[in-house]
Amino acid sequence: MIRIAAVGDVHVDKDVLGRFRPALEELPERADALLIAGDLTRHGTVEEARCFVTEFGGLGVPVVAVLGNHDHQSDQQARVSDVLTESGITVLEGDTTVLELHGHRLGIAGVKGFGGGFAGASASNFGEREMKDFVGTTEVIAERLENALKSIEVDALVALTHYAPVPDTLLGEPLEIYAFLGCYQLGRAIDAAPTALALHGHAHHGSERGRTPGGVPVRNVAHPVIKQAYNVYQLLTEHVDAELVAS
Repeated sequence: MIRIAAVGDVHVDKDVLGRFRPALEELPERADALLIAGDLTRHGTVEEARCFVTEFGGLGVPVVAVLGNHDHQSDQQARVSDVLTESGITVLEGDTTVLELHGHRLGIAGVKGFGGGFAGASASNFGEREMKDFVGTTEVIAERLENALKSIEVDALVALTHYAPVPDTLLGEPLEIYAFLGCYQLGRAIDAAPTALALHGHAHHGSERGRTPGGVPVRNVAHPVIKQAYNVYQLLTEHVDAELVAS
């Protein structure tokens, strides 16, 4: 069994320091790795990235993250990634990492993702150059995720994104903004590989549980949704949905 702790949208700034740390100190007893589904910071500054490292670094388990839209706000995303990487946190964007845990190989493929909408209500790569650029960005990112998921052979495979791959986990959000919260291309990429679990954030008012068209369990782990420091999901058991509550 592999136990994955996950959370997203923690939006760390100096005023958040200490809020998550007490629960995180217990993490090695509850989980084998921590995955963070983007929006690590509030405005994507280097100073906030250092605050994030203070709160989420040195936990005694591997920490793997993708960036979110907030982490791009100040156009310092490369420097934000560097701060995290230098602290030992793995940041994914179209690539993978493999963790050896209890004799099993856990593979994680991650991208930030992008918007565009879902079946029956999605943007198309047609018309003005601005629209083609928007949808083209989504398609490129989804292709990177698919290629990353297909590139590794592991015992359990997890897709980590910030934007949602399915509309199920957006229930509770206004329908008018679904296209800005995720896209069907991410779900299609996840279904193209033997993915065991997909994790995302971004939808603060959404729902936790969903599935891709191909049946892969999807979990919205945005902190405002799960309402705790992290959820824990078990892999390589009969039921991926088994969750260990961590306050």
